[in-house]
Amino acid sequence: MPDIRGFTLFARIGLVCYAFVHLVVAWLAAQVALGDNEKADKAGALQIVATGGGAWLLWLIAAGTGLLALWQLTEAIAGHRHAAPRRRWVRRATSGVEVVLYALVAYSAGKIATGGSGKAGSIVATALAQSGGAAAVITAGGAVIAVAAFLGYRGIAKKFVHDLDFGGASPALRRSTIRLGQVGWCAMALAYGTVGAMFVVAAVEYDPAKAGGLDPALKTLAVQPYGQAMLLALAAGIAVFGVFALFESRYRKI
Repeated sequence: MPDIRGFTLFARIGLVCYAFVHLVVAWLAAQVALGDNEKADKAGALQIVATGGGAWLLWLIAAGTGLLALWQLTEAIAGHRHAAPRRRWVRRATSGVEVVLYALVAYSAGKIATGGSGKAGSIVATALAQSGGAAAVITAGGAVIAVAAFLGYRGIAKKFVHDLDFGGASPALRRSTIRLGQVGWCAMALAYGTVGAMFVVAAVEYDPAKAGGLDPALKTLAVQPYGQAMLLALAAGIAVFGVFALFESRYRKI
């Protein structure tokens, strides 16, 4: 992307917003694990942000993550020219996945800021009511699961390190940031995989109530055997991702 004055600063602010949202999600997951489903029923993570900080904070999150999505869109289309041709397409595909991740947060924040719910359940219900809707929802769920698998691979293989510039950082800080990224990306893979699986179950059983975003996924995990321990571990993992994203806001190549 061309060096637009002020772009780097706004992009880093967007990454801080992205980190903040995941820290709130981690807090929500911990609340559900400890049995406080009332909070999860009343509000998702971004709705909690709206209650605590007002619409202006949601608009900041929407603007910041929306800018990140646009940045990664340009990278997916014509970026990563410094990489070798074969790796360039892999890096562009990775940027394409990040477009979706950032855009989902931006869309949800903007929707809630304007008084909407930002929930996926109503979209699934509308899709299932259409001819061929179940197949479309299953396809969407499969796509989310595929993204989850990619996120897990990205964490395990430390592929996210290619996007970081540790110039000036100490070896200890570099190692710590990489470990946070590995744990965090794997936790996000589990979270997205659960959401994708719920989409598939909702389509197979023709039950839109079982589909949705992360909030119903958290409650689904909570009622499984050893669900509380699983959910607390997931909450810790998402919190780790949030902390990693804070470091990423400093060391991300922009």
